[in-house]
Amino acid sequence: MILITGATGGLGNETINFLLNNTPAGEISALVRDVSKATDLVERGVNVRQADYFDYPSLVQAMQGIDKVLLVSAVAFTDRLLQHRNVIDAAKEAGVKHLFYTSIQRSTNFVMQEVTESDLATETYLKASGLIYTVLKNGYYFEGLTYMIGSEVPDSEILFPAGEGRIAFVKRAELAAATAALLTSEGHDNREYTLTGSEAYSFHDIARELSSLVGRPITYKNTEIPAYVARQVAAGFPEAVANFIAQWGASAKHGMLAGTHDTVERLLGRKPTSLREYLKETYFARQ
Repeated sequence: MILITGATGGLGNETINFLLNNTPAGEISALVRDVSKATDLVERGVNVRQADYFDYPSLVQAMQGIDKVLLVSAVAFTDRLLQHRNVIDAAKEAGVKHLFYTSIQRSTNFVMQEVTESDLATETYLKASGLIYTVLKNGYYFEGLTYMIGSEVPDSEILFPAGEGRIAFVKRAELAAATAALLTSEGHDNREYTLTGSEAYSFHDIARELSSLVGRPITYKNTEIPAYVARQVAAGFPEAVANFIAQWGASAKHGMLAGTHDTVERLLGRKPTSLREYLKETYFARQ
């Protein structure tokens, strides 16, 4: 039995969708905080179990009879480490054999606020737990690009604090497909995988592809974090959110998201979505 946490969230839900392609629904469990949001999973025969990362007894109860757990990491701006420890400890108490943890890609030693320290601490705690582990260091979602450059094609300029940095973007659905493949195959005991696209792109590349697709010149210009945050706040973003998005720019500038790995490509059996393909389907599908 495989248990997917965060099952009504993006990555968790999409992973279940891919598992259902070749795994009987009765062998899949979904961990959710609010059962009312998981009616589609119930209708598809998935075993829905209610628990909260902060509620340790509920986690122990939810993990009864489970062999493998996918721990989808907690959101930023919360006590991520406490939540992750609760899941790991509950898995151990309930007799789970193997726990997969979704961390974030680290191609360099850059420390990203709200993320890196809790990821490192969680990985250390998991490795010391006695559970069989697999650490999945996920690349940056293509879907997050709209937070960086906006949901509409820029008029003439992209302003973002990423310097000359590159990002090995990968679609969330392709990460989910790769994750489902790892969960249902053997040979991943006490292993770490970095799951990224097959090519890393700079923001100059993004501007160049958008220019080609829209038929007018668009350029990229690096901006400093304070100026970027001030502009985002003026546009209506909460300051904490603007700072968090800016940190992804800083992480790109320092190479944290630039490394490319072939694991996703091998698991999919094809090249992951390219930058041009993603931009075309996201920004131009309605045209």
